[in-house]
Amino acid sequence: MTPEEHLRQADEVLGRVMDDITGTPPKLPPDPDSSGDPDIPKDSYGVLVRAIVSQNISIHASRSIFRKLKDRFGGRLPTPEELLADDSEELRQAAGLSRAKTVSLRSLADCLLSGALDLDELRGVPDDEVIAKLDVVKGIGVWTADMFLMFHLHRPDVLPTGDLELRRIVQKVYGLAAAPTPAELTRLAEPWRPYRTLACLYLWQLAEQAPRL
Repeated sequence: MTPEEHLRQADEVLGRVMDDITGTPPKLPPDPDSSGDPDIPKDSYGVLVRAIVSQNISIHASRSIFRKLKDRFGGRLPTPEELLADDSEELRQAAGLSRAKTVSLRSLADCLLSGALDLDELRGVPDDEVIAKLDVVKGIGVWTADMFLMFHLHRPDVLPTGDLELRRIVQKVYGLAAAPTPAELTRLAEPWRPYRTLACLYLWQLAEQAPRL
């Protein structure tokens, strides 16, 4: 049984979501360094920068701010050295970042340059250890670590319960009175195991193709 077949049989509502997707259906690339989305960086550092930028905002807002950040550095991601050398307030205003996210980006750069965080060692460790190692960076919590696990390490069974966009679309699709709490989302998503990552990708894609849903 394929992951898609499992999700369809496990959850009738999710099956209808999968039927409603237009364009290319989402899939987890077998190669952790591959991605069909040009807005998702290929390297560990870039994925973390994108994840920090994306905290607590919509997919569309995240994409806009990420592009503004790259525009400030000639259309590319700044290196850790460039992030630390830039003026924090000018960087924040140019990219549309919050102060907290600016602090987090600078903390990431500092941890990488100091050796407090080694991104190469994250590939072979379990999900919970990845989350613990990333915690050294100010502002990186479970949500940001979940994004790293999903979009860079391509772990198949990640459920980012702190993702506001995911909870919003689940509320709409499942006809809930309010957005589910993390605990409620965990219970609702239990049938999706061991492919919760793929289920989330379908829900996000539906939200992106129909942002007013």
